[in-house]
Amino acid sequence: MNTPALAAMRPSSSGYRLLWRWHFYAGLFCLPFVLWLACTGLIYLFKPQIEPLLEQRYAQVADAPAQPASAQVAAALAAVPGTMLNAYQVPSSSTAAAQVLLGRGSEIIRVYVDPASLRVLHVVSENDRFMRVIFYLHGELMLGSAGSMVVELAASWTILMLLTGLYLWWPRGRRLAGVFYPRLNQRGRVFWRDLHAVTAVWVSLLALFLLMSGLPWAKSWGGLLRDARQSWTHAHVVQDWTIGSADARAQAAAENTPPDDEHAMHHGMAGMEHMHATPVDLAVLDRVLPAVLAQHIAAPVLIAPPSMKKTQWSARSDAADRSQRADLTLDPSSGLVIRRVDFAQRPLLDRLIGYGVAVHEGALFPPLNQVLSAFTALGLITTCLSAVVMWWRRRPHGVLGAPPVHADARHPRVFVALLVLLGIFLPLLGASMLTVLIVERVALRHWSGARHFLGLAVTEGGSS
Repeated sequence: MNTPALAAMRPSSSGYRLLWRWHFYAGLFCLPFVLWLACTGLIYLFKPQIEPLLEQRYAQVADAPAQPASAQVAAALAAVPGTMLNAYQVPSSSTAAAQVLLGRGSEIIRVYVDPASLRVLHVVSENDRFMRVIFYLHGELMLGSAGSMVVELAASWTILMLLTGLYLWWPRGRRLAGVFYPRLNQRGRVFWRDLHAVTAVWVSLLALFLLMSGLPWAKSWGGLLRDARQSWTHAHVVQDWTIGSADARAQAAAENTPPDDEHAMHHGMAGMEHMHATPVDLAVLDRVLPAVLAQHIAAPVLIAPPSMKKTQWSARSDAADRSQRADLTLDPSSGLVIRRVDFAQRPLLDRLIGYGVAVHEGALFPPLNQVLSAFTALGLITTCLSAVVMWWRRRPHGVLGAPPVHADARHPRVFVALLVLLGIFLPLLGASMLTVLIVERVALRHWSGARHFLGLAVTEGGSS
């Protein structure tokens, strides 16, 4: 690896300064989003602890003999007229309320029912639940597909920022102070530099993994991955992750449409005016429930009637640790399980993404997974805040404070090749980097004031 291009990337070299400049611009764009993602992700990370506290008033009931599942669903349907059964969530214990998911168009409504008295305890739209709001704040800023694209763009630039930051940090001597541990006894620039660089190094690999594992949810990258999955795996197994709220609504609309009611799907499920298919036989739920319980799949367990998404009665585990999930196909007449698909039977790509999503949500090996992810989030917050302090303290008056570019600066070929590869792998990053280059080389070529503010050399060779 001791190539002339890499050898030239010394702290005093133009190549090093160019890399530092990309790192600076990436940080300038990313820092607000990194802070946002770290804070919202930190909250969502502790969903298993927070959600039960928020729902304890209506999710827990007295231990008493339960009524049939069909009666629990009937009570929920009576409480919310104009809906249909989306899924029945099996109570996880004798003191847990039954949770019935009802569908209306592309909306899912969760109804909490006391299994013994059939009293409706609480009704809430699924998208209004606290953790679902945090999920969409984290993944798409509550702005739908446009927000998902913005978050994906920020995540892509953050990946670039972390990779360039690792190179800038790479130790070129034998000292440990300021490289592997911060010199907290120092003051001024050294203190803030160490706090920024050393903290970032300790969390960078985990942060890179969290960023990469979150991309399958993103609108652009996730859509490309879904297309590649269909071409590569030719899988008939349904993808068990959604790509933003628009995809989630489409999936809910398919789940809320009976299998013989294609007309409603073609008209967007508006108001469910066309819900004229044969009503669901709730007695089937009582027949299949014992067989589902005998399978001992990970909680929470959802039993769903036939729909446009799955044309037979089915049950699935919705466990946060996706490696524990399983899907069952049920015979409504006999109540028996006729097919079971475990996580290990899914396509390799699905398993890789499943592991990544579980780690991203802190669910694969709790509580250690949660602790490591929380450490990463807090480290990113520390890195961002220290970066702002460093920039504010060092920036000259009247300019942005970007690392200056020498007039004879040139990109090393290895650096260019790596950036191109990264831009191809992350298309939004590639397109935005190309835009930055075009703006610097064309739009700002004769705009001396802007070039001075951005730290660009006036001569032709100084463009970055």
